[in-house]
Amino acid sequence: MSFEKGKIHVYTGSGKGKTTAAIGLGIRASGADNKIFMIQFMKGRLYSELIAIEKIPNFEYMQYGRDEFVSKENPDKIDIQFARKGFEHAKKIINEKKYDMLILDEINVAVDFNLINVNEVIKLIQEKPDNMELVLTGRYADTEFVKIADIVTEMLEIKHPYKTGLNAREGIDF
Repeated sequence: MSFEKGKIHVYTGSGKGKTTAAIGLGIRASGADNKIFMIQFMKGRLYSELIAIEKIPNFEYMQYGRDEFVSKENPDKIDIQFARKGFEHAKKIINEKKYDMLILDEINVAVDFNLINVNEVIKLIQEKPDNMELVLTGRYADTEFVKIADIVTEMLEIKHPYKTGLNAREGIDF
């Protein structure tokens, strides 16, 4: 099964829930017998949501990153290499046309940090198969992505316990 006219989604903003929203969309698509692939940029550890994804049919993922923060001003070469590998994988998935949905998790941040060139991502968006749903997540979505997208959601942080010193909680924050 595939989508007659796949849309482009952007989940961005300072608030929590961008990745979770994309995964939720993927779960919904899986329930309709669609095939989903998620590439996570700048992430390299096993989050609770990934453990759950492993139990969902037709939902695959791959991480391209380390379990460390990336310096925006001076990214390590390994961070650039991971981002490039992830982007090459995304291009391969677009060209193979065997998935109904591709989630590019944290690609907005990878572009903002200059790990991936914005024009390359625009070209990838333009080359996606008509019947593929494409989801871009992460803070700092480029204005061109917002213009091109069919669906744009901005998560806005109003209040979060992090500000009061609460540590991240397994199953809720990671």
